[in-house]
Amino acid sequence: MPHVLVVDDDPTVSDVVRRYLEQDGCRVRLAADGLAALAAVAEDRPDLVVLDLMMPGLDGLEVCRRLRHRLPELPVVMLTALGDEADRVVGLEVGADDYVTKPFSPRELVLRVRSVLRRSPPTTGTALLRDGELTADTGRRVARIGDRPLALTVREFDLLVFLLRHPARAWSRAELLEQVWGWQFGDQSTVTVHVRRLREKIEQDPAAPRRIVTAWGVGYRYEPGHD
Repeated sequence: MPHVLVVDDDPTVSDVVRRYLEQDGCRVRLAADGLAALAAVAEDRPDLVVLDLMMPGLDGLEVCRRLRHRLPELPVVMLTALGDEADRVVGLEVGADDYVTKPFSPRELVLRVRSVLRRSPPTTGTALLRDGELTADTGRRVARIGDRPLALTVREFDLLVFLLRHPARAWSRAELLEQVWGWQFGDQSTVTVHVRRLREKIEQDPAAPRRIVTAWGVGYRYEPGHD
């Protein structure tokens, strides 16, 4: 039973989200503000956080930053106001794995939560992808460069594994959105932001990437063979 923390200062929204998630088999805890959310995570770590962007005091962006600093692998789905594209991009930049715009369909939110919670099942034996010093253990969901572990979010790890498994092929953002996120439609800037964040963690020079390169007019391509 996945444990989901829902953080929103609107009790009506929180209650609706809670009921739908519980109907989908989740155990749900509510927090009405950012400080309460951080305290709840420290007390009983959830499997995922549904986090409202706009809250008084400690807003969702700052909560997400602090969660990413402490628990980079903790999935976060952010709730944003309809049409605030800049806010959505900033939310993705600070580490949200996904977002849903208000007003939203509770069923859509449940599907997004389920998608983010989905993990590749643990495998037996060797499940190691390697490109030079870069490795990704798909069973343990751990990535490293040499001996240095990489603090990747859920979506960053999934994106890295997908690219490592399909090198030297150009993928459009729409294709990556479907293959990694499981969406047949959606905001393709989600892919752009995640590629940028992943480059910052695996490239020697993110401004001149050698592993995840831009395939002009198409999207992105992973070039293997780098140390």
